[in-house]
Amino acid sequence: MNLKEKIRVIEGFPKPGISFKDITTLLEDPEAFRYSIKQMAQFCREREVDMVVGVESRGFILGAPLAYELGCGFVLIRKPGKLPGEVLSMEYELEYGTDALEIHKDAIKPGMSVVLVDDLLATGGTISAAAQLVEEVGAKISGFAFLIELEALNGRKKLAGYDVLTLVNYDK
Repeated sequence: MNLKEKIRVIEGFPKPGISFKDITTLLEDPEAFRYSIKQMAQFCREREVDMVVGVESRGFILGAPLAYELGCGFVLIRKPGKLPGEVLSMEYELEYGTDALEIHKDAIKPGMSVVLVDDLLATGGTISAAAQLVEEVGAKISGFAFLIELEALNGRKKLAGYDVLTLVNYDK
């Protein structure tokens, strides 16, 4: 299945010069959505994953059905102040400033094999911070799964040494 045909590209959104990849059109197509989850599940099964970790917020859309398909648990990584329990926090650099992510301290047991899921791999800043949180709780990262990769932004370099799955690639 050609998933790229299912993704709407909106030029100039959210600002001029940006070519926005809108996954809502893929999600509206039950066959394309199911196919995407099945492809990610195949990747995870090859790595014997214990837990799926989704990064706020579109990582939740893909991660929850992936965890269901695999028969394993699902953990959220969120922006600060969104999780009610005791959390670990990781601050990371943005192009202009900083941001942070949080995970429940007790969400993943040490030694568990996890895959991190998000919709898009761009510069790799957010997913690298998420990976540091997962490793800080003692889990083993078995891979990363993305629906889309923007290859020109070189995010994969920040994930060197890890297995990375992307289902659709764009050069910009």
